[in-house]
Amino acid sequence: MDINPAQPIILEITEYENKLFPLDKIPDSAGVELYEKYKTQVDIEFPNYTTRQHWKLKAKGWVGYIPVTPELHLKINPKVPIQNLFGMLEYAYNLKGFRFLEGLMDCESLEDFYNNLAQILSHKVLERCRKGLYCTYLSKTQQLSYVRGRLDVRQIIQKPWNVKLKCDYEEHTADLKENQILAWTLYIIGRSSLCSERVSPTVRKAYHALQGLVTVQPCSAEDCIARQYNRLNADYQLLHDLWRFFLENSSPSHEKGNYKTLPFLVDMAYLYELFVAEWLKKNTPQGYFFKQQHPIQISQNRHFSIDILLCDTTGKTIAVLDTKYKSPELAGYTDIHQMISYANTTKCKEAFLIYPKELTQPLDIKSDQIRVRSLTFSLDDNLDRAGQTFLKNLFLFS
Repeated sequence: MDINPAQPIILEITEYENKLFPLDKIPDSAGVELYEKYKTQVDIEFPNYTTRQHWKLKAKGWVGYIPVTPELHLKINPKVPIQNLFGMLEYAYNLKGFRFLEGLMDCESLEDFYNNLAQILSHKVLERCRKGLYCTYLSKTQQLSYVRGRLDVRQIIQKPWNVKLKCDYEEHTADLKENQILAWTLYIIGRSSLCSERVSPTVRKAYHALQGLVTVQPCSAEDCIARQYNRLNADYQLLHDLWRFFLENSSPSHEKGNYKTLPFLVDMAYLYELFVAEWLKKNTPQGYFFKQQHPIQISQNRHFSIDILLCDTTGKTIAVLDTKYKSPELAGYTDIHQMISYANTTKCKEAFLIYPKELTQPLDIKSDQIRVRSLTFSLDDNLDRAGQTFLKNLFLFS
C-alpha cells in the first residue's frame, strides 16, 4: 500500500459558493480532468471574457478532497460546521453513543476529521488483531496428495490412476468477508490524499497486520449492511458501520490515472437524507412511527422510493416528507409536483419538503385536497435542538 508523499498545490472552495482562480492557478490539463471526471460534483467554467479570464468553480452539494492531478488537489469545505458534520455522521451511520468517538467533536477541518477517524479505526483493527481476528470454518473441496476430511470414494473408483485425492473438509480461516471489509477499507484510506504524517504509519501498520491472513479484494458499502453478528464478532458491527462511511465516500469510482491517490467525497444531500431519517426514527413521538425509503411501484417497470413517511400506530400514512439539501429562495415546481404525486400514491393529505435553511419564500399551497409545505431542519445550530424544533412544527401542521 503506497501513501503518496508528494505535496501538491491545494485549492479550496466551499460547497454551493462560486470562487474564481487566476488563469495560471489551474493548468489546462487539470481543468479538463476536473471537468471530465468530476462534473457531477463540481461546476467548472473555463477562463473566458465573462469570467475575466479566471477559472470559475462551484461545488454542487459535495464536500471532500479531489486529487485532480499529482500536482493539484481540490478541497471542498462544507457550509455545515465540522462538529455538525460529525453529528450527522453519528446519526446517519448509527454511531450515537460510542464514547471513544467524542474526540472528533474538537476537529476544526475536514482533514482533522478524516485523519482522527482513520486513526481511531486503525487502532481498533490493531486491537482486534492482538486479540485474534474473527475466524470460522468454511467448507472446501480440493484435490490433495494426502487425506483430509472426507474422501470422494466415487472419484477414486472411477479414476484410480489419479494420484490426487478429492477431499471435502472444513478449514478454520480468518479470510472472511468480515475481515476483507477491514483490509479493503484500510487500502482505500491509505491511498487517499488525506492521511497526515502522524496517521499514515498507524494505517500502514493496521493494513500490514491483516496481510497474509486476509485477501485484499474490493468490497462495497453494501457489504457492511445487515451482516450477522454473534458473541465472537459483536465488536465488528461498529467497525463495519464506520467502514461503510469510508467506502461510500472514498471508493475508487473514478478512473485512475498514472497516480495512486483516490478521492474522498461526501454527498451531502445523501448524508442529509440519512441523518434526518435516522434522527426522526430515534426521536419519534409516542403514537407514531417513521418509514425510511418507502418503495412505491407505479407499474411493472416504473417505481420510486419516498424519503420518509410519517405513520400512526395503525399504519396509516399521515404525511410524506422529502429532504432537499439546497437553499433556494422558493421551492421548485418539479419538487412540488413530486410531493403531490407521493401524497396521492400513499392516500394522504399532507406533504412536506424539508430544507436545511428556511426558504426566503416559505411554501404553503393546496392542490385539490393535498397541502404541500416547506419545513426546516437546520444544520447551523445544535442538531438535537434543531430536530425538536422541526418536530414541533411538523406536528403543528400535520
